[in-house]
Amino acid sequence: MPSPLTPIEIQLKRLPHGDGLPVPAYATAHAAGMDVVSAEALVLAPGGRHAVPTGFAMAIPEGYEVQVRPRSGLALKHGISLPNTPGTIDADYRGELKIILINLGDAPFPIARGDRIAQLVVAPVQLASFAEVDSLDDTVRGEGGFGSTGV
Repeated sequence: MPSPLTPIEIQLKRLPHGDGLPVPAYATAHAAGMDVVSAEALVLAPGGRHAVPTGFAMAIPEGYEVQVRPRSGLALKHGISLPNTPGTIDADYRGELKIILINLGDAPFPIARGDRIAQLVVAPVQLASFAEVDSLDDTVRGEGGFGSTGV
């Protein structure tokens, strides 16, 4: 597996309605996420959700996923987020990438074609298997959950 700083190649297929749009790209040298843009114009009503097309499909290498995450500025300024954050794009998916946006704000939010709407983070996948057992080892925390470790 390559070093985390060695880019992997992700094949990208531009769809007809994605013509002229930028491909996902890092905004700064040390950015973890690549900005991705909308391929359509729309207005997202308060409380509304929409699968926004990006105009491309991709082939993620086996052993990786692409996580879709909200943009912090849109979340803070307008209440725009992703209802399934982080979203996961699996290595075997070949359809168009669509970003499910939700407007948690109190005003309609216009999105223009080409607006940055989310960020994509490439991550390695660790597979696991489950082994059924009759008991689990003891820990200090035990079965405490949902705030049990807080003050």
